[in-house]
Amino acid sequence: MRPMVRWRSWSRRRRRTVWAALGAAALLVVPVGSVGLALGAEAAGDPSALARTRGHDAVWLGHGWVDGHKGPADLAALPQLVRGGVHDLYVHAGPLEHDGSLPAALYPQARALIDAVHRELPGVRVQAWLGDLVEPEADGLHLDQAAVRDRITASARQVLDAGFDGVHLDLEPLHSGDGGYLALLDQVHALTAARGVPLSVATPQIDPLPALHTAAALLTGHPKWWSQAYFAQVARRTDQIAVMSYDTAMPTQALYTGYVAQQTALALEVTPPSVDLLMGLPAYYADQWGHQGSAETVAAAVRGVRLGLTRNAVDRRTFGVGMYADFTATAADWASYRDDWCRELP
Repeated sequence: MRPMVRWRSWSRRRRRTVWAALGAAALLVVPVGSVGLALGAEAAGDPSALARTRGHDAVWLGHGWVDGHKGPADLAALPQLVRGGVHDLYVHAGPLEHDGSLPAALYPQARALIDAVHRELPGVRVQAWLGDLVEPEADGLHLDQAAVRDRITASARQVLDAGFDGVHLDLEPLHSGDGGYLALLDQVHALTAARGVPLSVATPQIDPLPALHTAAALLTGHPKWWSQAYFAQVARRTDQIAVMSYDTAMPTQALYTGYVAQQTALALEVTPPSVDLLMGLPAYYADQWGHQGSAETVAAAVRGVRLGLTRNAVDRRTFGVGMYADFTATAADWASYRDDWCRELP
């Protein structure tokens, strides 16, 4: 069959699907040059001296801190490790089961860690980092099921009863517009608010181009980004929201800096002033399609954060950065965090 005859024989719905896919491809391919120029412009200039830590920073800590792998020497060294503007420790308390439950045997040393932090780092909060994969893209949690949401809420109550100072949810991959996730946040936030502790969440990045998550879903089945409107819906249901501003496929430090500056601006636009907004710092090294270790550095990310903050909300106090993660961060990563972000104001 000739191409034009074949095209005309297709249903209107099928033709609309093809046009949508072609449009998505054009959205991703055609603007590459202009996007590069735009990100280069975002990376230019000098950040304000006021764009420094507000003392609202966080660090993701690995499971070894609560399962017995970290010992007394590690606990003794922790205050020196996280010095700077760190206010929250997201400690991996274990992956949730796919039904939303959490075995208590996963965090036998939690109380020892919490007591040590409260003693040696007054004012620093230890939040339980709870995560799992999410349907439909992965074999994991069914957030559309009320029973699963109830069990996740019960797991949050369980870690608070164990002494944690808050709940940090990192559920992936979450698609933009997921109503089950919003319902879950409403439930868990009601619990944490009643206990007087924070609910924080880790989130994907925000669409850098209009409806890019839709285009990515059509082409790859993995939307990756959230719409800015959905990000705002999530932010309003939390006390703290941390953007995973890494794994961006940016090939150079300059482009990555510009990308982080743009992400910072997009998140600042819609995060309520009462909610802590944190931008994630890539304290790990990898070379793969979505992450170039030479480009995505802590130093490049901090510069992007400072530029975004300078241009959009330099006086905002409820803002910080999050180091991902303690088990991969190098001395150079920590130096970049302290020298570039925590340096005292002139």
